[in-house]
Amino acid sequence: MQSVNAPSPSAPRGRAARLAAPTGVLAAVAAAFAYVGAVDPNEPGHYPVCPLLHLTGLYCPGCGGLRSAHAVVHGDLLAALEANAPAVLGYAGLAVLWTVWVVRATRGRPLRIDPPPVLLWGSGALLLVFTVVRNLPFGGWLHP
Repeated sequence: MQSVNAPSPSAPRGRAARLAAPTGVLAAVAAAFAYVGAVDPNEPGHYPVCPLLHLTGLYCPGCGGLRSAHAVVHGDLLAALEANAPAVLGYAGLAVLWTVWVVRATRGRPLRIDPPPVLLWGSGALLLVFTVVRNLPFGGWLHP
């Protein structure tokens, strides 16, 4: 026999329960950015070396991402863009996505991420072009 006070399986969750996941993600991201802000990636020995750069001498699309995050934490947007512009765009995009998630969770709606294929293919193509150009002789201005 089911208790009268027990919530039914289809009962809506409370606001605090709906915001638990976005709050946890925010705490994890804030902790990661705080660590990168405190431990300078520009000084050698604090972080592992990029395996692709170490083995081949080629910059991957993520090379400079930690330097970029460090600059963002310290409010230096120009240095962040110089270190890795796609990473800065990624940080901004994830901040917007997180905000949408919180608004939808507050309203009791699930977050549905369904980007059109053209957006995914276009983003992948831009990252590929960025990676190739930064490794060509004339792409030195894109090095971290």
